[in-house]
Amino acid sequence: MPNRLFSETSPYLLQHANNPVDWYPWGMEALQKARRENKLIIVSVGYSACHWCHVMEHESFEDPEVAAIMNEHFVSIKVDREERPDIDQIYMTAVQLISGRGGWPMNVVCLPDQRPIYGGTYYPKDNWKSVLLNLVEFWKEKPGEAFKYAEQLTSGIKEAEILNLSDDEITYTPEDLDELFKVLKPSFDFEDGGYNRYPKFPMPNNWQFLIRYAYFTQEPIAIQALEKTLDKMALGGIFDQIGGGFSRYSVDRYWHIPHFEKMLYDNGQLLSLYSEAYQFFKRDLYKTTVYEIVSWLQREMVAPNGGFYSALDADSEGVEGKYYSFTLSEIEGILGEESPLICEYFDITQKGNWEEEKTNVLRRKVSDSEFAQSKGLPLTELQSWVEKARNQLFEYRGKRVRPGLDNKIMASWNGLMLKGLTDAYKAFSDRQFLDLAFRNASFIKKNLMGEKGQLQRLYTEELKGTPPIAFLDDYAFVVDAFIGLYEVTFDEIWLKDALRLTNYVLTNFYDPGTGMLYYTAQTGEELIARKHEIMDNVIPASNSAMALNLYKLGHFFDHQPFIDQSLQMLASVFPSLKAYPSAYSNWAILLFNEAYEFFEIAVTGEEFEKKRKEIEQHFIPNKIIMGGLAGELPLLEDKFNKDTKIYVCRNKSCLLPVKDVEEALKQLK
Repeated sequence: MPNRLFSETSPYLLQHANNPVDWYPWGMEALQKARRENKLIIVSVGYSACHWCHVMEHESFEDPEVAAIMNEHFVSIKVDREERPDIDQIYMTAVQLISGRGGWPMNVVCLPDQRPIYGGTYYPKDNWKSVLLNLVEFWKEKPGEAFKYAEQLTSGIKEAEILNLSDDEITYTPEDLDELFKVLKPSFDFEDGGYNRYPKFPMPNNWQFLIRYAYFTQEPIAIQALEKTLDKMALGGIFDQIGGGFSRYSVDRYWHIPHFEKMLYDNGQLLSLYSEAYQFFKRDLYKTTVYEIVSWLQREMVAPNGGFYSALDADSEGVEGKYYSFTLSEIEGILGEESPLICEYFDITQKGNWEEEKTNVLRRKVSDSEFAQSKGLPLTELQSWVEKARNQLFEYRGKRVRPGLDNKIMASWNGLMLKGLTDAYKAFSDRQFLDLAFRNASFIKKNLMGEKGQLQRLYTEELKGTPPIAFLDDYAFVVDAFIGLYEVTFDEIWLKDALRLTNYVLTNFYDPGTGMLYYTAQTGEELIARKHEIMDNVIPASNSAMALNLYKLGHFFDHQPFIDQSLQMLASVFPSLKAYPSAYSNWAILLFNEAYEFFEIAVTGEEFEKKRKEIEQHFIPNKIIMGGLAGELPLLEDKFNKDTKIYVCRNKSCLLPVKDVEEALKQLK
């Protein structure tokens, strides 16, 4: 019989709806039951595309013996971390304090008052049974010790990432960024890209920091590390060489064997990164990568209403990566006489190129030009053969059982992908990118945004009841995306929407004690702790993203309080930034704007769009751009006329207007 998750709409919760475990969704029914019956709570957190979540489900949560223990002694709650990141954030901090590491699935045991006493990630079945039985005995025999430990652990959760409001007046310099680079440099993997450890996560904001450092300093080592990473990721198995799109991470140092789930948030950020990389390097590989990400997005992740779905599963038919991998005999049967060349191109062997016997994950070891040269082939001829083969392999693969789709549409991740599309449009001026961005932005405004500037976190067709309220990351990434949409259209409605959302954030999320923003709104559910999100990870911290938003909006609207708050936030994290730059790389992007000059570029007149596109062919990270034929922004006052002019401004003063982009670029030096 189905359990209580049967009536939920989360794909992850529905995956567990037929478990023999008497699962509850997070809510008053479960929490009150735990208090009433004085039972420990199991909070089990995961997400639909998580491979090891599926493994633990099959091993433990589908097992009647394990279920009997859980049902008799515990109140068991399943949480989709993507729907409730506030719950995940609190208990993940607990797990990291207990074990020194985290991940998903995450399984935490709490007192009836929700305070944790034990936690970890994946457990094999026998280990999980042993843990549960020991905790049952501990709670029965030593409740006083359990309460004492819960108090200590909860204090640790509340104190993690605490910052004090900084009163220091700091003058930032390029030398500060040099110090960050010196800390990062020894950890670069100059042979295979990324950092010299594995598993390897793409970490887009780290490389967006490095591309800015390379731009401002022309440091050869920075350029080398950046290009090596961008090349290896795009050529590796972490990028789907047949269908486009990046997987979440690589289990090896070579970017070869991924955990095969494809997440919207990774691909949105990587779309931005490779678009910026093309502006900086003008490499065809980076352009191709951008187009293939968008092709995957359009084909597999766009809902009929214009929203973007959340993720594709790692597994199909219960096997991780089965949809994406090939045997040599399959390739030979599909491609015939052309298979030897294509097999060498994609590193396909009889033995197989990963731990699954005779199974291959397609990757490229060298660029097209290098491979063509090694074979004595014209580049265009090689690319024609490869494109034909990719189409044949894609058609063959499409007949397999597809990985599961998580059809949640989340504000935060849609914001990241929408921003990626605006960055792609800046780099390539391809109308398909802008049209896709418009559809998505219209969806967000219609379905996720309220009249007072409030957002709801997610949308599904099946959503029942009151929509979940949004968290700080939802606001931060949607605001950033709307700013990006303004910069490629000069339609001020997007800036006004960004301002409306920002004002809502400042009213409902601000913490006067630290100058930071809480992750949850003051109207949100009261949990055992109210946290900030400070450190950048695979996704930038919501506070660093909002600090950048405030900085940009402060310049667009000539509103100094926004800029002051942005710099107050930066000052508070500055000591941590120097100690651990890879975890504060998005904060460091704000630091660039202060350490180097920050420019406001206005383009007005009848040819404003042509000039805007010309400017965006160049990588200029320390600027905002505005203009058009009309507008209300303060900097545009008295600048509208038929003659096209480009104004370069800084520190509240503008240089003499020029007509040509090349002249404007000289003023940016």
